[in-house]
Amino acid sequence: MALTWKLVIDSSNASALADFWAAALEYEVEDPTALIEQLLAAGHLKEEAVVEHHGRKTFRGYAAIRHPDDPYDATSGVGRGRRLLFQEVPEAKATKNRLHIDVHSGPGGLEALVTRLEGLGAIRVREVDQGPAGHWWLMQDPEGNEFCAASGGA
Repeated sequence: MALTWKLVIDSSNASALADFWAAALEYEVEDPTALIEQLLAAGHLKEEAVVEHHGRKTFRGYAAIRHPDDPYDATSGVGRGRRLLFQEVPEAKATKNRLHIDVHSGPGGLEALVTRLEGLGAIRVREVDQGPAGHWWLMQDPEGNEFCAASGGA
C-alpha cells in the first residue's frame, strides 16, 4: 500500500508563502477554522496559538495548500492528496535547496507562466535551454526558495 505524504517547506511567513504557492499552482489554501474553533471551545488550544489571515483562523506559524480536486477532511480542512505545508522557522534560508518544485507550463507556454509567476512575486534567476532535452527558468519564490518553471510536460 502506498503511503500518503506532504511536502513541508520552512518559511519566515507561512501564510504569505502559502498564498504565493496556492496562486502559483492554482491550489487552495486550507481552512482549518472549524477545527480551531472546536479546539478553542474544548480548551485544547490557547488563543495565542491562533492567528487570523484573510478572515480565516489558522494555526500560528503554519499554513497549507492542497490540490482543488483532491479529497479533504471537511472538519479539519486538511487535504488527503497533493499537499504542501509551510512552517515558520527562526533561521533564514542560507543555501541552495536540496529539493525543489518544477512547475510546468500549460496553455500560453513558458513565457506566459514565468510572467504570471513574476506577477505573484517570483524572481527569474537563470534561463536554461537544452533544446529537445528541455527548456526552463530557474526561479525563486518570495522567500528565495528555488524552483523551476518548465515548458509543458508533466
